[in-house]
Amino acid sequence: MKTTKVTTFTKARAALTALALVVAPGVAVMGTATDAFAATKISHATATQMFRDVGITWSSSGGCSDRNKSNCTSFEQLNLDTAKGAQTLKRSSGCALNITGGTETGHASGTYSHWNGYKLDYGKNTCVTNYIKTYFAYIGLRGDGAPQYKAASGNIYADEGNHWDVTYYNCGGC
Repeated sequence: MKTTKVTTFTKARAALTALALVVAPGVAVMGTATDAFAATKISHATATQMFRDVGITWSSSGGCSDRNKSNCTSFEQLNLDTAKGAQTLKRSSGCALNITGGTETGHASGTYSHWNGYKLDYGKNTCVTNYIKTYFAYIGLRGDGAPQYKAASGNIYADEGNHWDVTYYNCGGC
């Protein structure tokens, strides 16, 4: 009986993996059968196409996309849900969004970090700031003093002065 369950599970997992590759070509599926919360990682090229599709722009002080240089803006190894979360913010707010920080080195470390694909930085503008402060709940100051706002989805928006630092735990209702 146990063998049948494992075989059935293995077949189902293989079918889902195959389906994922058909539905989202160019997207890498990370994790194992026991890792239910593994994030799906995407390439820089996939992320930039997703952003272009909805009119999101990006910039870097170095004019580059090298993940290993702190003055670049890279999306290599970005979580798929993070990219979808950016699309959700763009669509729901209608605001201009310019990403100024992605998965490049130079940000704070931690599980839910830029490097691990959970965060994006957005340049501030009045439209984005008003949207966040109107539709998301103020939840207090972060340890570094940054005011934080929480979306209904659970994603956290921190006002770091000259930009918004957003932690995406999911796609924001995509």
